[in-house]
Amino acid sequence: MESKNIMVLLTNTSADFLSSFKKQDDTNANKELNEAEILDAYSKSVIHAVDSVGPSVVHLQVTYKKGEGGSGSGFFLTPDGFIATNSHVVDGAVKIKANLADGSSKEAELVGNDPHTDVAVLKVHGGLFPHSTFTDSKRLKVGQLVVAIGNPYGFESTVTAGVVSALGRTLRSRNGRLIDNVIQTDAALNPGNSGGPLVDFQGRVIGINTAIILPAQGICFAVASNTAEYVITRLITNGAVKRGYLGIAGQNQKIPSVTKTFNKIGSDSGILVLSLEPGSPADRSGIRNGDLIISLDEKEIHTIDDLHKILDETSIGRKLGIRLLRDGSIRSFFIEPGELK
Repeated sequence: MESKNIMVLLTNTSADFLSSFKKQDDTNANKELNEAEILDAYSKSVIHAVDSVGPSVVHLQVTYKKGEGGSGSGFFLTPDGFIATNSHVVDGAVKIKANLADGSSKEAELVGNDPHTDVAVLKVHGGLFPHSTFTDSKRLKVGQLVVAIGNPYGFESTVTAGVVSALGRTLRSRNGRLIDNVIQTDAALNPGNSGGPLVDFQGRVIGINTAIILPAQGICFAVASNTAEYVITRLITNGAVKRGYLGIAGQNQKIPSVTKTFNKIGSDSGILVLSLEPGSPADRSGIRNGDLIISLDEKEIHTIDDLHKILDETSIGRKLGIRLLRDGSIRSFFIEPGELK
C-alpha cells in the first residue's frame, strides 16, 4: 500500500515538473512576443517621426568669405520658406544653397543671426514648402525617445535615434555667453548635423541640434525649442535679438570674508570691473574700475553669466538699481542699460 502511495506521489510530482516546463515555455514565448511588439512600436515611432519631419529638412551648402566651403542642416518652419538653422553654420557666409528633400536646390538668404544662442533664420523663395512645428520643450522628460535628422558629412537625410539624456544643461556659445536650457541627447550627431531638428516620437520639433563633445560618444546637445522659437520670432520680425549692455569688461571675483562680514553680504562672489567703455551706461552712472558688482535690478550677481541673464531686451532703457563694493563698502547707483549692437 505504501508503494502505491509513493508511486502516485512520484507520478503527480513528475506531472507537475513537466507542467512547469510547459508554463516556462509559454512564458518565454510571451516574453519574446512582448519584446517583438515593443521593438515594432519603437520602429513605428521612429518611422512616424521621420515621415512627419523628414520632408522639411534641408542640406545647406555654404560658401564663406575666403572661398572656403562648409555644410550643415536646417528645416522649414513655415510654408513660405523660412528655414531654421545654427548661427555657426551660416555666420560669415557669402552664398548659401539649400538642397531640399525633393531633390531640388534653391538659393537661401540670411534673414537674421543670433550667435548668442547659435540660432539663425534663412529664407528661400518660390513655392510652398513642407514644414515642421515646434512643441513646448518644458514638457520633455529625461528618457524620452528622440530622433535627429540631418546631413552629417554631407550624407543627406541621415536619421539617428536616442533618448533625452538630461535637461536644463548650459552650453557656452562661440561669443562667450551661456545658452540656457539646452537638451542633452545620446542620438548620434556628427559635423553636418548642426542646424537639423531634434524631434519627439510624434514628429514635433523639440530642439535644434547644435554641438557634440569630442572625443566623447553619445554626448550631444540641442538648443531647446522654447529658446529657439523665442529667438526665431525676433529674427524674422527685427533681423536681430535685442539685448541690454552696460559697457564694462569684468571678471568673476570672490568677496573677501572680512568684507562679507562687515557689510553683511550673503554672496560669495561678484563681478570685478576691469575697464569701462567711454560714454557707456556704466561710465555715465559713475561706476569705476575696481568696483565689485554684487547685484543688479535687485538680483544677486555672482558671475558674468548672471549679468547676461538680466540684460535681456526688457532691460533696455529701464533704470535699474545696481549695488557694488568700493573700498570695502557698499555703494548704490541707478544705471540705464543701452542696446547691445
